[in-house]
Amino acid sequence: MTPRAELIAAAFKWACHAELDAPKPGNVHVFAPGHRMTAAEFVASADAAAMPLAAEGTRVGTRIRGAVEATFAAIGTNTNLGIILLCAPLSAAAEAGTPDLRAPLVKVLKSLDTKDADLAFRAIVQAAPAGLGHSPRYDVFEPATVSLLQAMTEAAYRDRVARQYATCFADVFDTGLPLLQAAIRQYANQRWATLATYFGFLSAFPDTHILRKYGPHTADKIRLTAATFQSSLRAAKHPATLLPELSAWDATLKADGVNPGTSADLTVATLFVHRLKSVLLSTRNSG
Repeated sequence: MTPRAELIAAAFKWACHAELDAPKPGNVHVFAPGHRMTAAEFVASADAAAMPLAAEGTRVGTRIRGAVEATFAAIGTNTNLGIILLCAPLSAAAEAGTPDLRAPLVKVLKSLDTKDADLAFRAIVQAAPAGLGHSPRYDVFEPATVSLLQAMTEAAYRDRVARQYATCFADVFDTGLPLLQAAIRQYANQRWATLATYFGFLSAFPDTHILRKYGPHTADKIRLTAATFQSSLRAAKHPATLLPELSAWDATLKADGVNPGTSADLTVATLFVHRLKSVLLSTRNSG
């Protein structure tokens, strides 16, 4: 593994671990398991997926397929498909070595082809995420006939992860990153900055993982509750005082089987970009 690949893999693992450290209601974290999964399984998933995602010079589809296979070899189930789909093109873009990830990311996304789509489709079928069904066009159960970018653009209206491919990760760069940076300045604490980013996504738009499983009414109800928590977190001098309320909502969501998984995936991608920009800037300045 090259030094740059090691740097990217380490940044990915850091992002996954930081996301788990925040008490995100409805999602797995270090304070509570959920949905028959534990934080330890997510740590193992991150550690397993890091090397395939960071494999230097490999195509995005290969990174996706390899990371999903490594996850299943480690824990035997899907914990991180959305994270992998988001972080694979970001990892490829980071190989350019510049903290300005968006310019190389544009090139990565435009270079995606049918082979990338076919590999990604097979990974998605293996992971079998909740709500996965057949599509009238570009069905993941069939051989790919379009590029991965075209397939993701087709799904963008119903899936926020796919939407990132179609918009050059607009939610991550234009919503998540400013939220995270502002929260880091406010709290000087990664846990609460991560939680603020999660609530930022969850309150900004209905979580598409919830939409697929439970419909717009439930998704919008959770979005509005997240907005209330976001306001409380912004106003809190000591965010830890919110833990009882956070834990109560967390328990309710998990008892109902509701998991804001897309918001959590976008949070990991934001943390990953934040870390990559920092380490790539440091590497460039030291070089």
